[in-house]
Parts: sequence; C-alpha cells; structure tokens
Amino acid sequence: MRAIRDIGGWRGTATTIGLAGLLVASAACAGSHTTTAATPDAGSSADSTPGLGATSVPNANPFPSTYVPFPSHPTLIKNATIYTAAGPVIRNGSILLRDGKILAVGTSVDAPTDATVIDGTGKVVTPGIIDVHSHMGVYSAPGVAALADGNEATNPVTPNVWAEHSVWPQDPQFARAIAGGVTTVQILPGSANLIGGRSVVLKVVPARTVQAMKFPGAKYGLKMACGENPKRVYAGRGPSTRMGNVAGYRSAWIDAEEYRRKWDDWNAHHKGDPPKRDLGLETLAEVLRGNILVHNHCYRADEMAQMIDIAKEFGYHIRAFHHTVEGYKIADLLRQNNIGAAEWADWGGFKMEALDGIKGNMALTDAAGAKVMIHSDDPSGVQRLNQEVAKAWYTGLALGLNIPEERAVEWMTINPAWALDLDNKIGSLVPGKDADVVLWSGDPFSVYTKADKVWIDGALLFDRGTPSNWWRSDFDLGNTENP
Repeated sequence: MRAIRDIGGWRGTATTIGLAGLLVASAACAGSHTTTAATPDAGSSADSTPGLGATSVPNANPFPSTYVPFPSHPTLIKNATIYTAAGPVIRNGSILLRDGKILAVGTSVDAPTDATVIDGTGKVVTPGIIDVHSHMGVYSAPGVAALADGNEATNPVTPNVWAEHSVWPQDPQFARAIAGGVTTVQILPGSANLIGGRSVVLKVVPARTVQAMKFPGAKYGLKMACGENPKRVYAGRGPSTRMGNVAGYRSAWIDAEEYRRKWDDWNAHHKGDPPKRDLGLETLAEVLRGNILVHNHCYRADEMAQMIDIAKEFGYHIRAFHHTVEGYKIADLLRQNNIGAAEWADWGGFKMEALDGIKGNMALTDAAGAKVMIHSDDPSGVQRLNQEVAKAWYTGLALGLNIPEERAVEWMTINPAWALDLDNKIGSLVPGKDADVVLWSGDPFSVYTKADKVWIDGALLFDRGTPSNWWRSDFDLGNTENP
C-alpha cells in the first residue's frame, strides 16, 4: 500500500440491484451456511471435554458463509469473441449459463427453449475479474475516520484480527467494482503491521451482512507486510528498522510453532485440559498447517528474498507477494518457489522502496515464468482493472515481448483465482465452474469499452442498459448518476 490507510477518493456513480432483489436474496441466505472443513469432535464425548468455543482446531469456522446465489435464468450468449482464460480465443463463439454454472462453451452451442439469448456480435466475453488486494468495506467511502477500519495499528503483530469484522456491506464502492466487471475480491487488512490479520474473500453481491457475501469454502489469507510501512508506523515504539521487522516475524512464528504442537497433540489425544486459546496464535498455527494462505505486502527484491527465507525456516509457503514492485528482479525466485506476483501496471516512485518500479514489471515477470496478476489496492483502480492490464500488456509489447492478448486476460482472471486457491471454481470459462461472466461492449483492453452485463453464479447482477436495477447501497440511495 502507498500509505498506512491506503484509501483515496472514489470515482464513478451508484450501481444498484433493485431493493426487491436484495430482499429476496437475503431471505434465501437465512437458511444455509458453508464450513471450510470438518472439525474434530471436541465436545462430543460424555466427559467434560470443552465445546468448540474453548478449543483450537484446524479450520474452525465460527463465522460461516451464508452466501446463496441470486436467482438465475438459463442464458446463452452467442456470436461473441470469448476469452476463456483456459485456451485459445473462440471467435464467433457461444457460452451457455445454467443453474449458476457454465454449461457449455464453443463455436456451436444449442440454446435450451427456456434460455434468454443474447447476441454478442462485436462484443467480448471474459471470466469475471478477480481482485486479490482490495480494502473495500474496511476503508469504506466516504473516506472519513469513522469508516477507517483497515489497520489495527496498536501492535506490530495482530494476527488475531479478521478483516471481515470491519467490512461494511453498504460501502458504495462494491457497486462500482461490479460495474467494472469485478466479481470476486479479497479484502485485506492494511499494511501498518508486520502481521496484520486475516483476509476474507467475497463475491461482489449486494447483502446485509458480510457473511452473505463470503465466498463459500474460500480459504482465509494472512496479511503480512515488510519494509517502510511498519517501520514508519512503529518508529517510536519499535520495530523501527528492517532488522527489527525480521526479528518480529521470527519471534511470532516461534511462538506459533510451539502453540501448534501443543494443540495438535491435544486434538489428537484429548488428554487433560486443553491449552489456553490465543486468537493470534490460532491464525498463525493455521498458516503452519497449510490452511491459511500468506499474502505478503513487499516492494523490494532483497526483502522478498528474505521473506522467502523466513517462510522456509518455519515451514510455511507464501502464496503471493503483493505490489512486488521489483518483481522483475527476482522473477526466477518467484517461479522456483511457486509464489504469485500481484502487481500494479505502472505505480512507482512514490516512496523510497518504490523508486525502482518500472512499467514493464508485469510483462517481464510474466516472461520469466512467474505467475503474475493485476491488483488494485485502490477504490478507483478496482473499477478499471481491465485498463490496468491493458497498460501493462502494451508496455510488454513495446519491450518486444510477444504476449498474446489471451495471456493478458489471465492476469486478471485465472492467475488471481490461483492466488486465492479458487482456480478450480472461478477464473476461467470452463464447463462446471461458477458462471461469473462479463460481457464487454468491445475489446476489454480499450479505454472506450465498458462492462455491459455482469453475471455472478449465473445471476445477472449488473446490466448497463437497465439503470433501474443497478445496485445502490443504503448509503447512496437517491444518487441518479450513471456509472
């Protein structure tokens, strides 16, 4: 993040789904939830074994998703150019959405008699855009102190906090994101701390509660940050140096490993009283067990290499570096260690650790074989991630890198899906996956193109041609501007 808060002005206008539709979905949400995994049967024996509320167990899920897809109708889009993010471009192709899933994709797809048929002549279909680094909801609009809930900047190590407990579902930024073709987001704590807490993955849908937006079965992430931000925030109380930062990470992981061993032993044998719970160490123990994915804010190449060494010391894996401004310098290390690179198209120079940012970063990192992806970290940027990819792609072409357009599409779809460990569900237009689909008015990498229609799980949740049905949160009801 560029600053502690990482919240700027937002642009665009209210996009709404009708209030009636929201009430229908809310009623449907009330009877269902999804847990990430079965937990040990703590509390099931006849003795005094504590219930789940008193134990630390792998994948405990006290705040389960209650998300239920909005009602959908069979839909066939035909005569469109289709970027599947899973193979060659399909010219003059068709895609069929049914029961919330992608049913068929190809040059010839028959429409069921009950399907809505959309002529996509001159238009382009892509998977929904996925943003792995957003602060919508935790730094809500308007950007006032009362809505600044993204950084628990009271201690350099706060794995005990969860971003979802700060997310405001009425944040008008969510509606603007879906109007830009974004269907899934990871909401992260800020970067004030060495370890900032858990992230949450959301479907970009109208809801009264964050649980009704939570992507069912998605893993939590752990936000870590290195470099200037924690140095600046804790300059007067420590750590105030990069060597202090590293010592802080290592101390936290030493405590987490001891905690994990104690609880793994007790969960295996249930002998005696369980160890005392610690909310922060529970999160870190889940990382060590492989159940929570590490997303690490880091700019400089040397610091990313050090973070890789720390991960190896304690046996966890960094899923993706975020910002990765000097990713082009260590793209081989990222490839070798299977670490994703979430990057901006052209941000750089705004602080010392960003001075070596170059516009060719994404293209060069991709050319070296690392898995790159666009991210926003910005309430305006999240509305235009297709244009951000276009800038990075065109820079690569100017550098002489032969990057096909369909590969650039992967930077905003299947690659970020992989970073969230959701590439088996979203990110590409493959039969059986969630029908998260965008119909663009033209080439998605043109500044003149807009998202015409956006489906999430097969439900049409944004239709640029029907303003009366745009999603407006309670906050911006009455705003009549067009997005």
